[in-house]
Formats: sequence, C-alpha cells, structure tokens
Amino acid sequence: MSTPFFPCAGGRALHAPTRRDFLYSLGASIGSVAFSAMMPQGASAADKVNPLAPKPGHFPAKAKNCIFLMMEGGPSHIDTFDPKPMLDRMHLSEFTREGEQKSAMESGKRYYVRSPFDFHKVGQSGADMATNWEHLAKVADDLCFFRGCQVDSVNHPTAMYQMNCGNRFGGDPGIGAWVNYGLGTLNQDLPGFIVLPEISYPQGGAANWSNGYLPASFQGTPLRAKGSPILDLTPPPGVSMARQRKNLDLIAELNARHAAHHEGFDELAARMDNYELAFRMQMQVPETMDISAESDKTKEQYGVGQAETDSFGRKCLLARKLVEKGTRFVQVYNGTWDSHDYIERAHGNLVRGVDQPIAALIADLKQRGLLESTLVVWCGEFGRTPDNGVRGGVAYGRDHNPNAMTMWFAGGGVKAGHTIGATDEMGMLAVDKVHHVRDVHCTILKLLGLDDNRLTYYHAGRFKQLSQFGGQVIPELIA
Repeated sequence: MSTPFFPCAGGRALHAPTRRDFLYSLGASIGSVAFSAMMPQGASAADKVNPLAPKPGHFPAKAKNCIFLMMEGGPSHIDTFDPKPMLDRMHLSEFTREGEQKSAMESGKRYYVRSPFDFHKVGQSGADMATNWEHLAKVADDLCFFRGCQVDSVNHPTAMYQMNCGNRFGGDPGIGAWVNYGLGTLNQDLPGFIVLPEISYPQGGAANWSNGYLPASFQGTPLRAKGSPILDLTPPPGVSMARQRKNLDLIAELNARHAAHHEGFDELAARMDNYELAFRMQMQVPETMDISAESDKTKEQYGVGQAETDSFGRKCLLARKLVEKGTRFVQVYNGTWDSHDYIERAHGNLVRGVDQPIAALIADLKQRGLLESTLVVWCGEFGRTPDNGVRGGVAYGRDHNPNAMTMWFAGGGVKAGHTIGATDEMGMLAVDKVHHVRDVHCTILKLLGLDDNRLTYYHAGRFKQLSQFGGQVIPELIA
C-alpha cells in the first residue's frame, strides 16, 4: 500500500487530518509516530498554512511548470505525426471488424482510408510530420514524440476524464490539482492551476479540472481569453479596494469563529483562502491577461490578430505569461478534433488554427530561457482508426481509437529530437514502447519532481493517487 503523503511547508501539515485520518494512522505500525512528527508542536489541527505555498518535491525536478495543450476530440495520429504508407495501398479496401471495442458510430463494413495529407521528415532529428504543420516543423528538434500511448475508452467524456484525471468515470482530481497539491505554486496572487478553455467547455465539462476529493484550494480556475477573465472580477461601481478590504476582514473574522468549532472543515478554510486570493487577483489577473504591452512582433509571432489563429494564439501567449508569472500548471484547450467526416477539411482547419501559436510558444519559451524549466505536453484523449464507414463516397473520416495515439512533449527534461514507440503498419495498434496513460501521468509527475506512489490522499477508505493503482515512469522519454 502507498504510504500517506501530507505535503508540508514550514513544518506544518498541508491540511488538517480528520478524526478518521488519525484513527487510521493508529492502525499502522508507526502511524501515530509519523502523524505526530507531521504536526507542529503546540499547534491545533485547524492551524493551517497556505495550502498553495511552494513545497519541495520528492526529488530534484527537471521542470518547475507545465503547459498542457489539450486537443479535445481526438486528433488523428495517422494524419498528423505518424504516416502510414500501407494505407495508400489499402485505400477503400473493405473489411469487417469484429471482436473489438467499438465506438457508438461504428458498425458493419469498414474500409481503409489513406491520409489526405502528405508527410515529410523535418529537423535534424528527421521527425515525421504532415506538411501542413508549416510552423511546428521549425521547432521539430525541440519535440519528443511518443507513439506508444493507450487508453481504455472510446467515448469522449470518459476518455477525457482518464487523460485529465486518471479515472474515466470522473470525480477525481485533475492532474493540475495533483501537481499543486504536491508542489504548491510560485505566485500566491494567482491560482496555481489555470485553465484556458474554449467558449464551449469540453466534453465532461469542468470536472476535467476539478479538485475531486482533494481540498477545494487545488481546483483549476478557468479564465476567459477575451473580456473579463473571470466574471465579476472587477468590483462594482462605488466599491473601493479599501472598502473591499474591510468587508473581507469582517468576513474572515466571522468565518474564523465558525471554523474554531468545526476543525478539519476543509471547504470553509478553502472558502476563506479563495476570498483572499480573489482580492489579490483583482490586481494580478487583469495585468497578466492584458497582452497589449507585448510587442507587435511577439503578437504577430503567435498569430494574434489573424482570423484563423487569433483565439488560440492569445491562449498560448497567455500560457507563456502565466508560467512566467509563476503559475504552476496551465491547461490550454482546443477543439474539436472529432473528425468522423471530411477529415481533410476538418483537420486542415484545426491545424491551421494551432500550428503557428504552438510553434511560437515553443520558440518564445526557449528564447526567454523558460523552456528548460517548463514541460509542454500536446495530446488528445485518444487516437483515430485507419478506417471509416461508408459516408457518402468522398466524406472520408476516422473513428475513435484507444489503442494507438501520438502525443508529444517539449522542454522540462524530455528527450528532445526523438520519436519513441511505434504503431503497426496500419496505425491501429501501438506495438513498441506501449504504455497505458497512467504511465504517462507518472512520467509527467517525475519530470516535475513528484513520485506518483508517494503523492497520495486518503479518501473513501484508501490512499488514492493520480495513476489510480500505480504505474511506471517511461524512461525513454526523459533526457
């Protein structure tokens, strides 16, 4: 069984253990001794430190921050970074797939579909990339491609939950919540886990960045790229900062009285912390979200102001600014890549929307000396199949595929300029360096200085972790 882990700062426990935690610890051979050592001398269980204060990891980290680029809907590896010449020869060959996990849109006869995109080798590393990735090709040697990932679900919400939270049924903390639980954040005036979603939330909604059973302080905070970053962030007319301060002081006094009679009530403590954080955010967030101070060259580099790239370009630029300000984990969404039909048009438009911004993000981080300490992750929730059903002759697309997908990493201690793993000749199945997504999660934590087996939280009768029941680090991905 995993050992309990209570991240500490200044000698104090991160969260107040409940009576159940205490009784459980007595059942272990040295549980009571360990519990006593974790509590400060003379302090009550309700006397907490800031849960988001920076904390040391389990071992030296290669990365301090993470930017997670989530391509919701399932980008096709076969049409982006994993070319399959065999499909050119098998194009429109019919077959019937039997005995495999199928998506709700898959039935009857299938036919193989070649990619509508040409591929070439790019960079000194010779990475495979579809030719419509014009800008990303310029930073190919900074990327580490991984073709061996597999997941368990063919359905979007459950696959999204598994990629983001480790559990495909929802209710668990997002990976950003786990990272902040283990490490805290480097800027106490901003949330430690920030999400930049589309206007329409991804399938599964806000549960993709939930704190789950962790204390509420660790949940992701979604910000809007345009307009007010957070609704009602600005005080109403006539309410000064001084008046807000007095109001918050009064609320804090009343909450403190209530908390004194309810030790271990995490929700109340988190509410009090969030009031204070929201007050500080009124100064920090508008300044951080304002890109007007960026040079015209930088905005042009990210594609800001261009119709196809403006939205995602702003989010990538904001992600750079946020990690520069010390935000620990930033997740950026783009969707939807669910191309069941007309994949040439659908994926073509999507690639044009993200290609320049992502390449600019990598180059900008590198130019500022931030790429070495910032882990960048690009992925969807699953890959896509090499075949499709009959859909009107030329409306070629692809179905969901949990057995093969490509993701890539940059910065943060990964093995740049390498391609790890492989899929079969049709792109249906990962066959080399095959790893479940739980191992990807363990590797991300490792790069950030955290051990998945020690980053645990006692809930519902057992110690829980991001990987659910343990995984292994993928050594081939680490430099």
